[in-house]
Amino acid sequence: MFEQVRLQHWTRQVQRQLVLPLRIELWNGQQIDLSPAPPRVTLRIPAPAALRYLFSPSLDQLGRAYVEGLIEVRGRAADMIQIVTELARASLRPGRSVTRLLRHTRARDAAAIRYHYDVSNDFYAAWLDRNMVYSCAYFEHGDETLGAAQLKKIDHILAKIALQPGQRLLDVGCGWGALVLRAAERYGARCLGITLSENQAALARARVAEAGLGHLIEIRLQDYRDVRGEFERITSVGMFEHVGLANLASYFAHLRSLLAPGGIIMNHGITSTSVDARDAPYGGGRFIDEYVFPHGELAHIGTVLQAMQEGGLEARDVENLRRHYARTCSLWAERFEAAGEQLHSLVDARRYRIWRVYLAGCAYAFAHDWVSLYQVVCGRAGEGPEGMPWSRRYMYA
Repeated sequence: MFEQVRLQHWTRQVQRQLVLPLRIELWNGQQIDLSPAPPRVTLRIPAPAALRYLFSPSLDQLGRAYVEGLIEVRGRAADMIQIVTELARASLRPGRSVTRLLRHTRARDAAAIRYHYDVSNDFYAAWLDRNMVYSCAYFEHGDETLGAAQLKKIDHILAKIALQPGQRLLDVGCGWGALVLRAAERYGARCLGITLSENQAALARARVAEAGLGHLIEIRLQDYRDVRGEFERITSVGMFEHVGLANLASYFAHLRSLLAPGGIIMNHGITSTSVDARDAPYGGGRFIDEYVFPHGELAHIGTVLQAMQEGGLEARDVENLRRHYARTCSLWAERFEAAGEQLHSLVDARRYRIWRVYLAGCAYAFAHDWVSLYQVVCGRAGEGPEGMPWSRRYMYA
């Protein structure tokens, strides 16, 4: 009885602030619509005890309840994220998110990578593009297919670093090998790709062999801190989010130690839009840390540029691709939904729910400037300007 009274009070409070196309379906069959319009999302509460998730609807609370099967949510994932976020904004005080400084070790970082990437190659292949590129695509005109935009992203990076035939290229966090394959095939570059994911390394090596590029490409299962040698070009795409805020300067310093004189580094990664690197609002960051990216940390772009300078690098070009990542994640989320039957055969229901809400949530977060994505081109600090282009025109030749 008490819970019913509290639910009525909560419902009136929400309806005074919002008109949400949300239906709440209770364990006793009662339905509560928060809008006169047809509901786009139905949230089923299977028992009175589960009402607590509704009364304190932070993104981590509701996300955890959904993932663990404590509540049921029906509707498109994108609608679910939008409505739940509006519900959290109306129901919760803004509060203060926290800045987390995590302790990173080689073993902990490797375990986090395996948790995220070693689900299975078939799982990722079901919703990524044909080349299995798992990072922000580049939409030159905005109407490209996902596959075309991912190839344009790789070509955009290789143009930015002005890759030349025969140069040595290190790709830090090479994924399933798409960038090094393109660099070797189009430019004849001699490439080393490193990853901590066994699944990624195995498939990347197979793709290199299939392409007949084994003489130009080596794929290693290796921590970036263990790489030695000298490279004219270094790329890092979607990897430095795993490094840790406290380690950024030493990360860039190590990349600098590998860079040949006159060489170029391109760092492509997700950043926080909070200047003091606080979590995403309404518990979104806590959900990702618990279920998706353990020990991931996002730095503000200002922090990234400072860490680069501390590591002995000079930033030469900075490009914001937030809009591009919002579209990329939206396309991933759509493809994930469309591949639902296949994905259910590859992973358990819990894992499926984690990724369903994660991809849609990322699309929302990038669209609303909770997080961003920057490409930063840099070189060794203190080098003369002779080898630097006068304009950005060379990137679009």
